[in-house]
Amino acid sequence: MNKITPLPLRTAPDTVAFHRTELGVILSLYGRMVAAGEWRDYGISSLRDVAVFSVFRRTAENPLYRIEKRPKLRGRQGQYAVIGTEGQVLKRGSDLRSVLRVLERKLIRAVE
Repeated sequence: MNKITPLPLRTAPDTVAFHRTELGVILSLYGRMVAAGEWRDYGISSLRDVAVFSVFRRTAENPLYRIEKRPKLRGRQGQYAVIGTEGQVLKRGSDLRSVLRVLERKLIRAVE
């Protein structure tokens, strides 16, 4: 009698994603920047090592800013970062609200 060997279950590779509370904080800032006329579109990517929220002035261009979540950096530099157009790190830390303050300063300048 042949013994049937079960196939191992294939699971999707783990991906990093923003939690609902994190998205709430990001989308609150996004809404204020849209109201100020600074931002017009966004995109979200969930990859194996990083989750990215990209902000655009127009749909067909490179992102103005990328808000990244890298859990592997949680113990070192902080898991959240705001990256500028040229790839420069504008702010990095472990608290999302404090990291996003670098963009809120731009909102204050835009309103004045």
